[in-house]
Amino acid sequence: MAKNRGRGVDCGGIGIFSIMKKLIIILLIFFVAIIIFWRLDFSQPGRPMIFGVTFSQPEAEYLGLDWKKTYISILDDLKVRHLRLLAYWNQLEKEEGKFDFNDLDWQVAQARQRGAKIIMTIGRRLPHWPECHTPTWTANLSEKEQQEKIVKMLETVVNHYKKQSGVIMWQVENEPLVNWFGRCPPADKEFTKQEVALVKNLDFRPVLITDSGELGWWRPAARLGDYFGTTMYRVVWNKYFGYWNYKYLFPPAFYQLKAWLAGLYAPGIIISELQAEPWLRESIEKIPLEEQRRSMDAKKFAEVISFARRTGFSQSYLWGAEYWYWLKEKKGDASLWEAAKEIWQP
Repeated sequence: MAKNRGRGVDCGGIGIFSIMKKLIIILLIFFVAIIIFWRLDFSQPGRPMIFGVTFSQPEAEYLGLDWKKTYISILDDLKVRHLRLLAYWNQLEKEEGKFDFNDLDWQVAQARQRGAKIIMTIGRRLPHWPECHTPTWTANLSEKEQQEKIVKMLETVVNHYKKQSGVIMWQVENEPLVNWFGRCPPADKEFTKQEVALVKNLDFRPVLITDSGELGWWRPAARLGDYFGTTMYRVVWNKYFGYWNYKYLFPPAFYQLKAWLAGLYAPGIIISELQAEPWLRESIEKIPLEEQRRSMDAKKFAEVISFARRTGFSQSYLWGAEYWYWLKEKKGDASLWEAAKEIWQP
């Protein structure tokens, strides 16, 4: 009896060892699978990515450029045919109730003449600092009163451009649920829903809603619109680490995984803001070119384009076309401009 009990203890020990061995093997397989997944290329061989650019008139002016010449060069020299244009509230309605569409109409007309397609971005929160571009006459209004004015502005802008066939989509606000960046009131999801409903009631075109690529959850924003757009930045600066490359931290699989968790069809996602200019610690005039190139140069530009393709998403709107032109015209460095040409004129 004692021997049988001893054998029972031995068999139990062997059983535990066997189970542990299997668990270790399973964990190793899991981690290997994760590593393989993290390195995957999700590009669609039969579906090449569509590339466009975001154009900002105020950004071109800030860089000391002739904004019309810059825009025409983007269309005629680079041959860009997909644009994200920005209907800045503080540019369109400088006086309450008086709208001036002349500059934006000119941009739309030039795009139409060349058969370019436009995503028209509308609302209070639009790309470029300070993010919320409110007219000075709204300064003493409460948030509720501002929202009432925003509704009227959206109605005016959509009605003005809905007859333009070149406008293929409305982007309502820019990263409307982001609270950690920009000088803006707290995010208001319910008001964003109201804005989207208004636009959809006014026009049949689909609505794009965007979120932060690295810090956003995606699902809440994606459920507000017809299409989802993400930002995508690769080399950024912060006060703790200096210039930081997301190359290994956020590979293409990271964005695929976020799409899956958010219930999104990855090939339909739009990269609404793809970094193609430096992310700097101070205003551009204070940063020497050598330092600017730590965040973006021709080599990094090519890497960004390759990376975007490997995400498997459908479209990318590059961020920085005004900077490429500034670098060429003001600094005698056409490296980024020529690198961009290869996208549209391979």
